[in-house]
Amino acid sequence: MPVTVAIQMDPIEQIDIRKDSTFALALAAQKRGYELYHYQVHDLVLEDGQLLAKMRPLEVRAKIGNHASLGEAIWRKLDDMDVVLMRQDPPFDMNYITATHLLEHISDRTLVINDPVSVRNAPEKLFVTAFVDLMPPTLIARNLDMIRDFRSRHQDIIIKPLFGNGGAGVFHLTPEDENLSSLVEIFEQISPEPLIIQKYIPAIKEGDKRIILVDGEPVGGVSRLPPAGEVRANFHVGGRAQKTVLTARDYEICGRIGPVLREKGLVFAGIDVIGDYLTEINVTSPTGIHEINALDNIQIEELIWDAIIRRHSALQAA
Repeated sequence: MPVTVAIQMDPIEQIDIRKDSTFALALAAQKRGYELYHYQVHDLVLEDGQLLAKMRPLEVRAKIGNHASLGEAIWRKLDDMDVVLMRQDPPFDMNYITATHLLEHISDRTLVINDPVSVRNAPEKLFVTAFVDLMPPTLIARNLDMIRDFRSRHQDIIIKPLFGNGGAGVFHLTPEDENLSSLVEIFEQISPEPLIIQKYIPAIKEGDKRIILVDGEPVGGVSRLPPAGEVRANFHVGGRAQKTVLTARDYEICGRIGPVLREKGLVFAGIDVIGDYLTEINVTSPTGIHEINALDNIQIEELIWDAIIRRHSALQAA
């Protein structure tokens, strides 16, 4: 029997296959002969403890503009699947959290990647605070007096929304900038969540480093260089990929967080490193594998599937 894989993601018709990690995973799975299905979060239904999804058979191909075909939608029990990939993009909001609760109903029988409980407990900018000694000076707060005090001590700061993604809403405030209060007011009008404030790391001018870990092991990295006049190096906002090598400090960071990722079932993770500092641990929808594959001539998606199948076999044997 072929391995059956249900992919929970955003509309597949809208993705850019040159950058989308989920597409790379789907294409690799299809080449292995796995049977693919696609559904969106709003297709999930829980009734009397039984989790179903209205899913469509999926065929993918590496052709821009003609990269996916979807069959007729059918209702299927998700615990009939071998693997469920939870791959919808953030924001990490109540809709995202609800999906993790629903998938938890099947995770003892069907392998969910990444583990839904661990994903729920590991939003990028909060999970990283478990490794405070690896981070730059960081404050999570809404209180303006505390933010002002942090700035008075560190002068040059980055301020951003706690649950933002893709570099959205990231501001660099130099010591001379007079807009802190107004900026906090704007954030308050947008969202009630706290903000995250960090000491500015000048090394960002040389880019940050996205490192991919598969089942806790680093498998590659890429430097993301910010566009001219930008403090953000994210690919979503025009960051440029450049070949890199992992340093002794990178391996030290990965050695600290890797066992935790592995224990928590966070098989596919991407971390961000600026200089010597860990700034984020991305476990919801990491990007970067296309760029690393192209620069290092590897296939990270194959390593991910090898790890998934090992875990699936262990779950079946338990």
